[in-house]
Amino acid sequence: MDLSELQKRAKTVNDIYVDRFNLERDGLFLIGKLVEEVGEVTAAYLKLHGRARGADADRESLRANFEDEMADVLGFLLVLAEAEGVDLPAAFDKKWGKYLEPKL
Repeated sequence: MDLSELQKRAKTVNDIYVDRFNLERDGLFLIGKLVEEVGEVTAAYLKLHGRARGADADRESLRANFEDEMADVLGFLLVLAEAEGVDLPAAFDKKWGKYLEPKL
């Protein structure tokens, strides 16, 4: 699945989420959720690598939690991009792709 399609799917999932919890989705909400999820990725990473309380859980559970939190970060980034009309593949290619261009 390409990133553009994933962006649309993330918005659909987020529609379900905001309806279920009667939330107002706006840029501030999405930025807040994105930052929250980055914090959760950080906590999961630290546990996975033995640098936080809870690191004594089984490795498979720690890894699964880390992957779940990474998915949440990506999901909220995709929803924010969709809400703001950002074509992420194009934006990524414009910003990062320039480093792949041959130097003259």
